[in-house]
Amino acid sequence: MKLGYTTGYWSSGPPAGATEAIAEADRLGFDSVWAAEAYGSDCLTPLAWWGASTSRVRLGTNIMQMSARTPTAAAMAALTLDHLSGGRFILGLGASGPQVVEGWYGQPYPRPLARTREYIEIIRAVLARSGPVQYDGEFYQLPHRGGTGLGKPLKSTVHPLRTDIPIFLAAEGPKNVALAAEIADGWLPLFFSPKADGFYRAALAEGFARTGARRSPDGFEIAATVPIVVDDDVERAADRIRPFVALYVGGMGAKSTNFHRDVIARLGYERECDIITEAYLAGNKPAAIAAVPTALVEDIALIGPTAKIKDELQQWRETVITTLLVSGGPRQLRQFAELVD
Repeated sequence: MKLGYTTGYWSSGPPAGATEAIAEADRLGFDSVWAAEAYGSDCLTPLAWWGASTSRVRLGTNIMQMSARTPTAAAMAALTLDHLSGGRFILGLGASGPQVVEGWYGQPYPRPLARTREYIEIIRAVLARSGPVQYDGEFYQLPHRGGTGLGKPLKSTVHPLRTDIPIFLAAEGPKNVALAAEIADGWLPLFFSPKADGFYRAALAEGFARTGARRSPDGFEIAATVPIVVDDDVERAADRIRPFVALYVGGMGAKSTNFHRDVIARLGYERECDIITEAYLAGNKPAAIAAVPTALVEDIALIGPTAKIKDELQQWRETVITTLLVSGGPRQLRQFAELVD
């Protein structure tokens, strides 16, 4: 099992210590470094800035929001960063949710799976550079229909360093996970749990079995964000994760449409999700955080004493996951590298 480092979201400014942590991840032989975006910092600029001082780690977006850029703009960013990094870029894409897509980017959200399929097809056409890009889809048309009528098919002026830059897809529901297995090179799950391994294996198998599927299971990467907190006190370690879970279950999505909540509910925490959501939306964040059970934290994270984490890691090794994406400072990264070794 490989390790990757994720910088996470910015708050009011750049995450403290990210430069040192990325340098340590590169030195330790981590497989990858990832940057995120929501509705503040973007994911490409930090990745280019920090990635310029690395030499080995792959550089990925987790995730680049599709509604923030046209497919051709995403392809341009991918081929640019791939050149600058010497072929180390991974394009991680995701649909995000309706609150962000429609509220921040002013783009329509309906039918995200069909939109994702068209988006990736256009990116691959740009990277292939086999001719001027033309596309007549339901959501994207190149050239644009209407307008001045002067638009014409164009081919990238830049020759991609790699025509097969890996594309990973963030997905939580079974249909989207199956789509990732069908059209992408990897999957970026959030709130993965070994308890749900069978559920996800079935969704992935459906995608791999589709006609024209891009990869087989052996050539497909799955990089899951997994919090790790080493502490002799399990409850104290869980307290570090509870706010993160409460935020995503209660505040990262509308009450009627929250894909993160759905993932947690499928693990058997439907009632707890209701309590967390009600408290969070009522403005009582402490109550929402307190309602996150320790058992839930242990399902989706590795917490507690070193011996406990090492023992539980075996369960993760037996799942579909190929890479654990972790966060922390240089000291924590060294500790995680020893645990996983």
